[in-house]
Amino acid sequence: MRTAENLGNHELIGLKVTVLRDERAEYEGVVIDETMNTFRLFNGTKRIMVPKEGRDFLFNLGNGESVLLKGTGIMFRPEDRTKKVRK
Repeated sequence: MRTAENLGNHELIGLKVTVLRDERAEYEGVVIDETMNTFRLFNGTKRIMVPKEGRDFLFNLGNGESVLLKGTGIMFRPEDRTKKVRK
């Protein structure tokens, strides 16, 4: 089960996310793909490629709880991130 404490160790695809840059919302959408350096989001009309570096990601867990992860702390291949995430 995804919680605020263990979100970085779980699959992020399928979660709603707000991308923050310099504390401002830059994009919103659902994560549809992840690479080591990027997320691909779908905002309802188009797909957006967002680099992890220099951004913060506010993930909505679906139960009213939101979790902030720093992009530089999750810059791993998705299969490795589940083992190495930095808080």
